[in-house]
Amino acid sequence: MTTGTRRVEAPRPGWRTLIRPWSRAAFAMCAGSLFTLSSVTMQPAHAAYAIAQYGEPKYPADFKHFDYVNPDAPRGGTLVLANPDRSTSFDKFNPFTLRGNAAPGIGLLFESLATGSADEVASAYGLLADDIDVASDGMSTTFHINPRARFSNGDPVTADDVKFSFDTLKSPKAAPQFAAYFADITRCVIVDPATVRFEFKQHDRELPLLAGGMPVFSRKWGVKPDGSRIAFDQLAFEKPIGSGPYLIESYDNGRTITYKRDPNYWGDKLPVRVGTYNFERINYKLYSDATARLEAFKAGEYDALVENVARNWVRRDVGKKFDSGELIKREFPHHNGTGMQGFILNQRRPLFGDVRVRKALDLALDFQWLDRQLFYNQYKRIDSYFVNTDLQAKGLPSPGELKLLEPWRAKLEPSVFGVPPKQPDTDPPGSLRANLLEARALLAQAGWTYRDGALRNAKGEPFVFEILDDSGSSAAFEPVIAPYIRNLQKLGIEAHFRVMDFAVYQKRLDAFDFDVTTIRFPDVQVPGADMIDRFGSKAADEPGSGNLIGLKSPAVDSILRALVGAQTREQLVDSVHALDRVLINGYYMIPHWYSATHRVAFKRGMAWPKTLPLYYTAEGWITSMWWFAAPQ
Repeated sequence: MTTGTRRVEAPRPGWRTLIRPWSRAAFAMCAGSLFTLSSVTMQPAHAAYAIAQYGEPKYPADFKHFDYVNPDAPRGGTLVLANPDRSTSFDKFNPFTLRGNAAPGIGLLFESLATGSADEVASAYGLLADDIDVASDGMSTTFHINPRARFSNGDPVTADDVKFSFDTLKSPKAAPQFAAYFADITRCVIVDPATVRFEFKQHDRELPLLAGGMPVFSRKWGVKPDGSRIAFDQLAFEKPIGSGPYLIESYDNGRTITYKRDPNYWGDKLPVRVGTYNFERINYKLYSDATARLEAFKAGEYDALVENVARNWVRRDVGKKFDSGELIKREFPHHNGTGMQGFILNQRRPLFGDVRVRKALDLALDFQWLDRQLFYNQYKRIDSYFVNTDLQAKGLPSPGELKLLEPWRAKLEPSVFGVPPKQPDTDPPGSLRANLLEARALLAQAGWTYRDGALRNAKGEPFVFEILDDSGSSAAFEPVIAPYIRNLQKLGIEAHFRVMDFAVYQKRLDAFDFDVTTIRFPDVQVPGADMIDRFGSKAADEPGSGNLIGLKSPAVDSILRALVGAQTREQLVDSVHALDRVLINGYYMIPHWYSATHRVAFKRGMAWPKTLPLYYTAEGWITSMWWFAAPQ
């Protein structure tokens, strides 16, 4: 059982459906599947069709298509999908501003200068750009725009549009995270009408990928017939002018939207686009909650369901249509880093300021019971922020890790310098009782003792907090939270489960107005400066940032600087391992569980390529690479 990521934009294939646009990795993951792009090998300046983090890109300059697509896939039909995340409505088409909920799939309208491949962790191939020139000193990157590139209104994509997109996204009119992500790109310079140069504040191996992954839109978006312009942060249902494969055909009441393939889409013959976007239309229907969404699928109202709830997969994704083969269930393996999902303990709340308290709350979660009773033994416990990758810290710190950690030894938990802790276990010889006894001792050390019917501090204040969730996922998560609350009650802790509409929930999270909530951080194959937004001290004070934890740690900030500035794969791994050690020993989250497969139920007649991508999310893979084998 997993939850979706906290929604701050409409999902998108590539930089679209796969992760929030607020992560740097997202900008460098354009179109098709889950591709993590960061840190480019800095070769002497020359124009290239692609760039790679280390060595050379997998695909040669004359490649015809990616290995994991079907270049002969038939086109046509209407793909109908449900809510791709927790949102139950939308109130805008602009995915780049902070307020409001953008329409699902809106990223289908936008493209970027470069895009990644789903069978490499760090390569970028030209999309809007037909060559990429990384300066020999690493202080700038120049992109030449493909002369065939066109916006949906027929205008050519120009250097003016790229600069306009960059300047707009970095301005106060866009969500504040963009300015943070682009902070080290000092400016975008127009070299000529078809060429732009991004100049960097420092030699950061991620910046060329960040620049290449920036979504590009027309400078005419928001311009009225009289020539006046609607402020970017006021754009709502003004249709975006992008260069992507789809156009908005229709929408209704913020609950449904249909995209139609642009008949004049310019990029069909590009090697990075061959075999992709095979549906003539993609229609999203938004349902009020997870139960309604599931029942609608079983009634045949939409074509494919990505199932994130193990109980549903085993017990509810069944019935006559499954028995007859009209609906099919299948698990698809992936090699994604699984990200971190868990209960976030908001460090802005003094209640969670003591690491002993946070560890005690971790001890109260009985994962083994949940896995047996609710998850049908389908999951493994998360024990790292980078689980399922070689970036997970294991064993004792290496010399490279110690170099980063030693200057901060006095400010770090001593356990950081040992073997990373295992998550609490209740399988024999372990037990919940033993874990709760350990938790009680930790709480007592932190000044919390049981008296007058509750766990209280020295001031007599009871230990009370709220677990916040939204209505779209609460039905699935309540069976998990209820036993956890019962375990906390045994310690004298009073926890309340509060559910609210997603829009209100999102505002609460953007304002960091919560005690505890459930979050799944996006999958990361090659961490980059997106980690600064997620764990950096400055981001902790930026409303709407990814630092929901509220973490402010000079040690973490120092490690993050080393991570972003890593010049070799070894340096990157050492810095990520060091970060993982500090985070996992800080008990800032109560980790949940993960699976290495995507569970997908779909209608008979849908098809996909024989070769699976390595790094992908199911929703983006379906929209970008599946097709209808049977007539629709």
